Amino acid sequence: MTFTGFGDGAVEFYDGLEADNSKAYWTDQREVYETDVKAPMTALLAELEPEFGRAKIFRPYRDMRFSADKTPYKTHCGAISGHFYVQVGSDGLMVAAGAYWMASDQVARFRTAVADDRRGEDLEKRIAAVEAEGITIAGETLKTRPRGFDPEHPRIERLRHKSLYGTRTWPPDDTLHERGALDRVVSTWRALRPLTEWLSDHVGASDQPRR
Repeated sequence: MTFTGFGDGAVEFYDGLEADNSKAYWTDQREVYETDVKAPMTALLAELEPEFGRAKIFRPYRDMRFSADKTPYKTHCGAISGHFYVQVGSDGLMVAAGAYWMASDQVARFRTAVADDRRGEDLEKRIAAVEAEGITIAGETLKTRPRGFDPEHPRIERLRHKSLYGTRTWPPDDTLHERGALDRVVSTWRALRPLTEWLSDHVGASDQPRR
């Protein structure tokens, strides 16, 4: 199946879901989701697989067990392949890659690598190249310096990170419904690959169970 863009009803579907996040709306509009959102996302991921690996589409249902928000459905469709992520919703297309969440053992390895001059400076060069492509670097950070690190460390701001990723967004436009949306994902993921490689080399997977 060739990706030709997300369906014309994709954005309108999520606009409606944000206004009426109910089973009745979902049931009534399910065909739009399947045709204009899920099927194109499946085709997009199939074309990306040879270069970036197999991806999975997240379930559209929210986990409400530990949330005060009891709305049943996610207001976007997201998919992940390793460090790489893509999402479509009412606000358009979002493409990202990196470590959105790190367990405590990963954070410890991350900070050890950032504190090291060779590995830390290498990360900064990679981040500078990513930002030069118009990609925003983000991630959860501590409000203060992490314990045990010199407040005058040249990379103290990076050491405050508990997660680190790059992201780029496009508002709803004609390209979202065309093959050009694939080009946006590919170019962003390629630009972010040096960051994901650094994270794979110096942080790796967690030995701890996911919360």
